[in-house]
Amino acid sequence: MTGVHIAVMLSLQRQSLPSSNAIYHNDLHNVIDATQLGNVPWQCLLVQYVGECLSTVLLCGWAKDYEVWYRDPRVMAHNMLANTTYKEYDSSDNTRRWKDFMSGDWAWQQADEISKDPNTHGSMFVPIILGSDKTTVSVGTGNNEYYPLYALIGNVHNNVRRAHRDALVIIAFHCSLSAILSTLKPAMTEYEVLHCADSHFRRIIFGLGPYIADYEEQLVLSCTVKNWCPKCLAHWGDLDGGGNLPHTQEHTDLLVSEHIDSDTLWHEFGIPFTNDFPRANIHKLISFDLLHQLVKGAFKDHLVDWVLNDIDRRIAAVASFTGLRRFPSGHGFKQWTGNDSKALMKVFLLAIEGHVPQDMVRAFCALLEFCYIARHDVITKASLVQLNDVLTWFHHYRKIFETTGTVPHFSLPHQHSMTHYADMIRLFGAPNGLCSSITESKHIKAVKEPWQWSNKHNALGQMLLTNQQLDKLAASRLDFAARGMLVGSVLSRAVATLTVGPEDEPNAPVIAPEVEGEVDNGEAVDGPTVLAFVQLARTPQRKRARTVMELADEVNVPHLRRLIHYFLFSQLHPNDPRSPKDVPTASSCPLWRNVAARNDCVFVNANPDLEGMRGLEVARVKCFFSFKFNWVTYPCALVQWFDKVGDCVDKDTGMWIVCPTVHDNGTPNFAIIHIDTIYHAAHLIPVYGPDFIADNIEYFHSYDAFRSFYINKFADHHAFEIAS
Repeated sequence: MTGVHIAVMLSLQRQSLPSSNAIYHNDLHNVIDATQLGNVPWQCLLVQYVGECLSTVLLCGWAKDYEVWYRDPRVMAHNMLANTTYKEYDSSDNTRRWKDFMSGDWAWQQADEISKDPNTHGSMFVPIILGSDKTTVSVGTGNNEYYPLYALIGNVHNNVRRAHRDALVIIAFHCSLSAILSTLKPAMTEYEVLHCADSHFRRIIFGLGPYIADYEEQLVLSCTVKNWCPKCLAHWGDLDGGGNLPHTQEHTDLLVSEHIDSDTLWHEFGIPFTNDFPRANIHKLISFDLLHQLVKGAFKDHLVDWVLNDIDRRIAAVASFTGLRRFPSGHGFKQWTGNDSKALMKVFLLAIEGHVPQDMVRAFCALLEFCYIARHDVITKASLVQLNDVLTWFHHYRKIFETTGTVPHFSLPHQHSMTHYADMIRLFGAPNGLCSSITESKHIKAVKEPWQWSNKHNALGQMLLTNQQLDKLAASRLDFAARGMLVGSVLSRAVATLTVGPEDEPNAPVIAPEVEGEVDNGEAVDGPTVLAFVQLARTPQRKRARTVMELADEVNVPHLRRLIHYFLFSQLHPNDPRSPKDVPTASSCPLWRNVAARNDCVFVNANPDLEGMRGLEVARVKCFFSFKFNWVTYPCALVQWFDKVGDCVDKDTGMWIVCPTVHDNGTPNFAIIHIDTIYHAAHLIPVYGPDFIADNIEYFHSYDAFRSFYINKFADHHAFEIAS
């Protein structure tokens, strides 16, 4: 909140206070600055180039002093350990699963090493995970690039880490790692007793954990030459040649000790001859990076750029779907973000199907399946087997790009990194807990917004102060909540003060009554589990049909009354062997964003005893409605059925194909279903075939203009599990 906004808020408050108690925004800032909760002051470190004094060095300005601002990572780790919002992970089944960071083998290996020392035996291991990435706050006002360094502890859940919740903190603006982390070194060999989130005191041993960085940053950290792998000894000319040994710190030290000349070290081994990085095995600590290695790298920068560029009309004609970004002009725009690439992943495969060779389609399918498996919250042994299988398929089918002359070779670091994913999952848990998207999203709160709030003159000092104040406010809020100071409101406290009795304590905190269902901390609750839940909106749409005949005219289904009769018979007589036709008779939106009607598709639970798509049917919702019969309200949906084409998925795309069901006279097959049978939203993409599509086909024509469709299993992670 800016100073102007704070001043306005406080001016409103001053109207209800005596003039002697007036508070101004400077007073508020002074109170925050004086707060000791969460206080970790910034420190400055001066660095200077001390190598050979060359004229080029002087011309570049390297000889001057540079300021590195940082905060004590040891104190920051103390604050994170004491944060009461973090809870331990527990698993109750016997299946080996990799989820949070501490479920990986690396943390257990470190714990084993700690237990061997009698002085540290029984200590709690706290890994310090680091991440750094360059960010630009403004491209129009000069060189405004910053290099923040972030830290987090590995003892928190992955979902807490992705949601930040003060589990990820900024500790420096680049960066001399050995100097910044020096305060942690004593506690890596001798334990210290710290207060933890559960109010217990424990003996703590710190250790450096994985480092989150993109490929360019990984090269700097591991002192590796570009185009080489920072994790293994694969030659840059044939990264996927197979049989590559891990790139260890011991190997680097051995090469340096052999006094091999610098040119040989640089060109033959992919490392510089200088090697003074303070950690023993930085090559092992380099983590996976879903965003830059898979989404932006292997998918967008490689495969998408390798295929034809004349499929924009197909991408633009894809029907709308909740959470799916549309590309009205195709994929040909300049500025790409990670979210753009993720959105394109959901529709690109079916847009190129029939337009490029089959092996290219299969290569895309294998890559997308690899990405979606790697992005699971929980990965099992079966998932790892599947991950390795699709990687083998990808390596097999991608050869089509080489045989057609699209690329000369596949020695690409981003694609090569996929070969290390299975081993890194075993070491570090699910990849989504160690992705650079976590640090990139933190840029907004830690760098970009503080820069916007500054006066842009010597902005770094103001940004440091803003981050320190935000940390103090977050720590104060936790402390106030623990003391019951945030329960109730000013009004409830005033009412309690007026109604206090002689037997009541005048200074007792006001406790607001808890309303059942309002508090949701995201944890599992007691009670039955459900696979899906659908509920109609509480308020019906205005100016819509109010009778069966009006609704029949609105949705253009003249026999709607008969369909309702069939539905009522199945609801009232579920065990009756007769067909409803033999018994005598007694999010759908009409105008989506003022453009056209939107009628989405859904998965309907047809046979709960069968797994996956074999127990589900696909239908297109024409409208949702409800009616009363014998004082019972029936929430329903009018749907048009789709039939599966074949009894298995398409071998090229790995997706089911469906087509609209029609009666013998060619009319669509409509039915009314109870909304409880709806399992999940479904997204269909037309089978375009080899031909170009007409320019006048819009996305809202998609379900009506084509006769067969793929069930898009890449629409979201739920669809991937359902339709695989």
